[in-house]
Amino acid sequence: MKTYNKFLALALGVFAAVTLTSCDDLFEPAQENNRGVEDMVNDPTYAVGLLTYGYAISPFNNSSVHDIATDDAVTNDMSSNYRQMALGSWSASSNPMDQWQARKAAIQYINTFLQIVGDVRWSTDEVTNRLFIEKYTGEAYALRALHFYLLLQAHAGRNAAGELLGAPIILEPEDANSDFNQARAPFAECIQQIFTDLDKAIEMLPLQYERLTSDSQVPARYREMGATFGIYNLAFGQDQRGRLSAQIAEVIKAQVALFAASPAYRDQSGVTSEQAAQMAAAALNRIGGLGGLDPEGNDWYMNKAVLDNLGQGENPLEIVWRGNVTQGTEDWNMGLTQELNNFPPTLYGSGRINPSQNLVDAFPMANGMPITAAGSGYDANDPYAGRDPRLTTYIMVNGTQYAGTTINTYVGSGNDGLTATGTSTRTGYYLRKLLRDDVSVNPSSQNAKYHIPVYIRYTEIFLAYAEAANDAWGPIGTGGNAYSAKDVIAALRQRGGIQGDQYIEQAADDKTTFAELIRNERRIEMCFENKRFWDLRRWQLTDLMKQPVKGMRITDNGGTFSYETFDVENRDYQDHMIYGPLPYNEVLKWSNLQQNQGW
Repeated sequence: MKTYNKFLALALGVFAAVTLTSCDDLFEPAQENNRGVEDMVNDPTYAVGLLTYGYAISPFNNSSVHDIATDDAVTNDMSSNYRQMALGSWSASSNPMDQWQARKAAIQYINTFLQIVGDVRWSTDEVTNRLFIEKYTGEAYALRALHFYLLLQAHAGRNAAGELLGAPIILEPEDANSDFNQARAPFAECIQQIFTDLDKAIEMLPLQYERLTSDSQVPARYREMGATFGIYNLAFGQDQRGRLSAQIAEVIKAQVALFAASPAYRDQSGVTSEQAAQMAAAALNRIGGLGGLDPEGNDWYMNKAVLDNLGQGENPLEIVWRGNVTQGTEDWNMGLTQELNNFPPTLYGSGRINPSQNLVDAFPMANGMPITAAGSGYDANDPYAGRDPRLTTYIMVNGTQYAGTTINTYVGSGNDGLTATGTSTRTGYYLRKLLRDDVSVNPSSQNAKYHIPVYIRYTEIFLAYAEAANDAWGPIGTGGNAYSAKDVIAALRQRGGIQGDQYIEQAADDKTTFAELIRNERRIEMCFENKRFWDLRRWQLTDLMKQPVKGMRITDNGGTFSYETFDVENRDYQDHMIYGPLPYNEVLKWSNLQQNQGW
């Protein structure tokens, strides 16, 4: 997390070197200073620091963080705040998922930037100046929408009267004379404000940041402002890749729409599943619909040839938006931190995230059948044989060959064995997803490798379309698009390694059954990417939140193994927890700020 704190410390500074013409890989803020807002109008490199802050404080985690508070995993870090939350300590005054202050702070800085952006002299050339105003204003609207969405995700909920509330809608910078005792706006109004900001961003920003070679390539909107291709490249060229674009804003809009159309919010959101499906389709059609599905997208983190050779701001096909490529050994750097935290003990790791038997059981057989289905071929005495290949792509099971080592998790097998040490697995499983097997965390021979923090994957948007389309039109309905929910899920399962899918036709006979399949596919494809906690809540699946997390105890019986599931950790979630709390101190402080019911 030090990389996050480093950005916070630097975010109000200026961009390094040539802020207005390039960004070093993505963007790197320079030194902090403490001048007033008035100085920004005359100093564009200082003014843009406000916008940089909006990027820097975005809470995209570089690794799996709160999956350990769901039915997908536990941790062997017994002091983890997320573990304590799942065990029953979650409250309005103790909330590891809190986003209230950070998101509101980001919105305040962005509002301040929007107030001054048109007055800053970004360039002495009038046309160039207009393009930079357009660009930075569009980015600011997109960032404000993003932070407001993340604020709602963490804190929207129902008051004692059952009204679905969001957060106060603040569109101007606040100062000492502002009235801070603001009521929460209705959830539907908050969603519409997010859509309004995203639509403005989509209008102002280019679809992608690309280098043009002739005036005829300049989009009409900017050509009408007088832009030549040279001026366009200065503001919107490929050096700006990694910043928010119209294409990224469209994808965020699809995410927000799915959120608003979910069971926990749809009755008072004003957004339907049909609308959510069409927004997801609009984003996916930019990449050719199903034809744009990256054939290697489900294990992008192990696509070494791509990761090690990414150009400045370049994305793999799977990635919509990402952070900086990193390859360092500092404790804040992704170069080996994830491996150091999650490798098994024999590979010098701390084995922090332990996938659950609950999750393992969600992976079907390689023929597509659930393991509980009659005729699936599942063998409880050989539980990992014939399974969906994604199981062993994402999870280390007993006997996994990894980085030249056999990972044995059976009881008494050594330090990798079940609960053998404080850094051993508590479930019988270790994390494999997000890790590179060519990283070494051996203190005497550390070897860091390139990693990328992924903010949004296209797979998530395909899954969003499938979920909303199935709800709107059923498994095979298309709503006028070129693909159905069934088409999407079939493609994802085939990419994952399921061949001759024996289940999808059966599931597609019933909308409810297919909805369960879509949720299971989302669970598998997005596991350990900090999605499960939010998904369970928006789906109102409190029963799954409450279930004990299970593990697998494997015993060596002289050359053969026996397998026994057991409860690892009981969870203490209540029904009202599908909506998170507002901070206790904020509710005490402001009389107009209503708390969500149950908190």
